[in-house]
Amino acid sequence: MLHKNTLLFAGLSAAFLSVTATNASAAVVASLKPLGFVAAAIADGVTETQVLLPDGASEHDYSLRPSDVKRLQNADLVVWIGPEMEAFMQKSAQKVPDAHKVTISELSGVKPLLMKGSDDDEDEHEHAHAEGEKSDEHHHHGEYNMHLWLSPEIARLSAVAIHDKLVELMPQSRAKLDANLKDFEAKLASTDEQVGRELAPVKGKGYFVFHDAYGYYEKHYGLTPLGHFTVNPEIQPGAQRLHEIRTELVEQKATCVFAEPQFRPAVVEAVARGTSVRMGTLDPLGMNIQLGKASYSQFLSQLANQYASCLKGD
Repeated sequence: MLHKNTLLFAGLSAAFLSVTATNASAAVVASLKPLGFVAAAIADGVTETQVLLPDGASEHDYSLRPSDVKRLQNADLVVWIGPEMEAFMQKSAQKVPDAHKVTISELSGVKPLLMKGSDDDEDEHEHAHAEGEKSDEHHHHGEYNMHLWLSPEIARLSAVAIHDKLVELMPQSRAKLDANLKDFEAKLASTDEQVGRELAPVKGKGYFVFHDAYGYYEKHYGLTPLGHFTVNPEIQPGAQRLHEIRTELVEQKATCVFAEPQFRPAVVEAVARGTSVRMGTLDPLGMNIQLGKASYSQFLSQLANQYASCLKGD
């Protein structure tokens, strides 16, 4: 009899441990690091924030691992842009109840701020089909530019939405969440002013970016991009596109061309070679920034430094 009771106790203990382990892994789970920056500032001191997309990976071609699916299932709150950006987590995100999810592209305050996306590489999409690569559906971002985390205004609206959901889920932490949101908004406002001052001297200088990700940031700070190599970084730009960019560089319309840490395309170097154009790097995901209370502000400042140093020629 004792043996049976011991087994029963062991079984109950194991079940209890597995439940607590599952609960312990619950957290705010953000799809991309810059969304993690915003979420971490709001959840600071209340719950942990985790990011799905690993550093060095691209949101354009990532595939969820079984452990990622588990994290999404166990999350207190899932924060993502929406199916047009993170196609890699669309199925898993659909299974998360609305009470435990913030879909930034669908926030009522965000919808009027959406910018139209570029679709000038459709011929390259078709070429990818011909080569039997991943389907266009996998790549296409739809009608709008979905790199919403690059808008300070949308980041603030996202922070408010994350705060409101966490207050519903964890009402006992309301005072801390309120204070965190207030801190985030104050820090964002001062960083926004500082970045505006830093970028003011380079407003009229033309440049090319590697992929069409930066529209919200550029519009907000009044920068003057001449264009981009590709809409989707998984697809190399066609010969005609490269010839057009090369012509503009030779005619000295651009001061700078920017690559990205996730994509070090030889194509950018080849096009800039033999011209007086400088090469810079823009990091649209803040790869080297740690999650913390001030990380979104650090992210905005880091991008400003990356733009300014190349455009000024420091």
